[in-house]
Amino acid sequence: MDRITAAEVFVTIVDRGSMIAAAETLEMSRAMVTRYLAQMEQWAGARLLHRTTRKLSLTDAGERTLERCRQMLALAGEIDLVEEGQSDELRGLLRITCSQSLGQTALVGAVAQYLKRHPQVAVDLQMNNRAVNLVEERIDLALRITDRPSPGLIGRQLMRIDHLLCATPHYLAQHGTPQHPHDLAAHSCIYLGETPSDAQWKFRRSGKTVTVNVRGRYAANHTGVRLDAVKQHIGIGSLPYFTARQALDDGEIVQVLPEWDFLSSYHGGLWLLYAPNQYLPPKLRVFIDYLVACLAQEPQLKRLA
Repeated sequence: MDRITAAEVFVTIVDRGSMIAAAETLEMSRAMVTRYLAQMEQWAGARLLHRTTRKLSLTDAGERTLERCRQMLALAGEIDLVEEGQSDELRGLLRITCSQSLGQTALVGAVAQYLKRHPQVAVDLQMNNRAVNLVEERIDLALRITDRPSPGLIGRQLMRIDHLLCATPHYLAQHGTPQHPHDLAAHSCIYLGETPSDAQWKFRRSGKTVTVNVRGRYAANHTGVRLDAVKQHIGIGSLPYFTARQALDDGEIVQVLPEWDFLSSYHGGLWLLYAPNQYLPPKLRVFIDYLVACLAQEPQLKRLA
């Protein structure tokens, strides 16, 4: 039996937590997965997994073998890079997942330029706001805004994601400009609306934190929708800077309470994540490098606090 395939099967069993899940991921029969595992145990000269009715766990020999298998797969990936590197042209399919707001703003331009540079590469961009299991759904790369990236994935923080409050000059002329977070209680506020805590806006300035319960007639869990509502003079909206930046630059909207840091419940950095057992093919490695370079040029919110 092929040792590389056997190593991939063993690693997938461990990562997925069962032989059935590994068989589905690898599109193999369960019997074939069992045969590869048995062969790995024969080569190792020891049992690699404790098998119970509920779950699988690694033996001491399994822990050591797992590390060696990951190294073997990484080395196989490096060999593939050398072979594919003989051609200047990247090819293949990249499957990427990100939130709708990222896909429609920060990412769409970078993907388009990457495709122009590499005409033999295709991108399947899946935009949703739920956490996706990269192994189960065969995703090459995930882009997530979080302050707690999954410990089971390899991660790299690309940029800081700032949030702020915005309104149109027309709205502020009609209703007044807040001078302190507590003033927001008298305004129509446009917020996320997924949980009750989304209407509890938190601010920080000079080490002091203030929480305000806001209210309004419009809540939306999509940043583009909230931006449109702000532009329609409906109220003061919470937005990530990458969504609001163009409208701010154009003067359509202005920042509210710029002296305070707005602590959104949906916060953190923009993280690039991929599965640890996956070596990086050239098309993915080049895309990551290109995306890092693109986002490094993204303007950041200038903090006054």
